Amino acid sequence: MSGPLTYGMPARHRRTGDAGSGQAGGTGAAGAEGALPDEPSGELGGGAGRVAVLALDGIPEIQPGDDLAAALLAALDATPTALPLRADDVLVVTQKVVSKAEGAVVDLTAVTPRSEAVAFASQWSRDARQVEVVLREARRVVRMEGGVIITLTPQGFVCANGGVDASNVGPASGSIVTLLPADADASAARLRAAVRERHGVDVPVVVSDSFGRPWRWGVVDVAIGVSGLEPLEDLRGSPDHDGRVMRSTIRAVADELASAAELAFGKSTGRPVALVRGAAFRRGEGSIRDVVMPESFDLFR
Repeated sequence: MSGPLTYGMPARHRRTGDAGSGQAGGTGAAGAEGALPDEPSGELGGGAGRVAVLALDGIPEIQPGDDLAAALLAALDATPTALPLRADDVLVVTQKVVSKAEGAVVDLTAVTPRSEAVAFASQWSRDARQVEVVLREARRVVRMEGGVIITLTPQGFVCANGGVDASNVGPASGSIVTLLPADADASAARLRAAVRERHGVDVPVVVSDSFGRPWRWGVVDVAIGVSGLEPLEDLRGSPDHDGRVMRSTIRAVADELASAAELAFGKSTGRPVALVRGAAFRRGEGSIRDVVMPESFDLFR
């Protein structure tokens, strides 16, 4: 997908001190030239609101040990309208390139599957080696049925295949899989620091991955690591547009940013990083651990 994707955001309640902007004023609509919205003017938040998402150009096939920060900085330089960076920018980076750069990769040719993995793979036409890796990485197997393995990961996520992924792994496709980053918050923090050092702008970073959703077909990208922003916005106790006090609304800001970015970089374009500009978010030193629901709240275990 070339050029940025833009869509409207309704006005909503904002808390004072927000560093992200719900508006992008001026006349910089995304058009044929792929321009992002102009620098917002006036008070942050409120207004008509517009968000733009720009997939960055020029990031090469990442290999274990590659300097992902350097590749990201070069991509910012190479992508028209990405610079200068702004206070309402967020960078979203896919898990795949983070995992590959950090060496979170398993060579399937060296994996010997256990009998349980062989039997499951044979029944459901899966690669027994991949099944074995999923089982090894699981803190707990939640469900293993119908060809699907749902596990609790060491990071605390409940997801299909424990985040073990064989897609978009590069030339070695079929013989390697990627694992989730051991600490995606730390991964995001390192990229954020590199951007701040080069450009003098503190741009929050979100690491994203594709997750399925209970009782709905399809996957969406969600955040698995954050740095520089609060991943949740707790609106409980605040009035809605009609003045009604919200009692249970907690906005999943980091997940929304991840999903917005995925619309721009897609699954097969080779663009694993996107710049989200103009979204509403709160700065802070949040952690993805803030998003993971405690087991005591889980109604289905």
